[in-house]
Amino acid sequence: MREYPGCRDRRDPEQVVSLNVPGGLMFAGESRAWGGGMAFYDVKGAVLVACRAYLLTAEQLGDVAAQEMRREPGGEFARDLAGLLGDVEVVHTMGPGRYETVARLGSRDGVPMFTVTHGDVSELEPAAPSATYVGWIAAGLREAHGWSADQIADYLLAAPGVSKTWTRDELTILATGGD
Repeated sequence: MREYPGCRDRRDPEQVVSLNVPGGLMFAGESRAWGGGMAFYDVKGAVLVACRAYLLTAEQLGDVAAQEMRREPGGEFARDLAGLLGDVEVVHTMGPGRYETVARLGSRDGVPMFTVTHGDVSELEPAAPSATYVGWIAAGLREAHGWSADQIADYLLAAPGVSKTWTRDELTILATGGD
């Protein structure tokens, strides 16, 4: 439903790693692209969030974040954001939208890690993600972490919003690529 122009610097990430970071995962709102709830990182969460990290340049990260914030890559905004990233200790909110906060996830090999999320997810009403979205997330968890369908189902079921619609059995089927 949306087309992203991508980063101005089209080089692939220098490194891609799978890892777990402290925090939380929740689903809320209504995605115009996927339908259903969208995934958000909760900086105050008390569990581990499975993710994939991409080693990008500051300019590339600025472009990715700008697009998540429904802005064009490049220009003054991306330059400002890229300049701020070195100073972000925990969270920096760029605007009022759902994906307008940059959160620092810590460091890996001396390189700071960031994600884009909502400033305070406790303000959001949990909402179940669509089957298509769950399928894509499950495929990513299988590929990045080598998880089984049962592991994926248990992980997603623990995230606020998911149990509003999905049972463990249904998630297990979606996690295997079934309908």
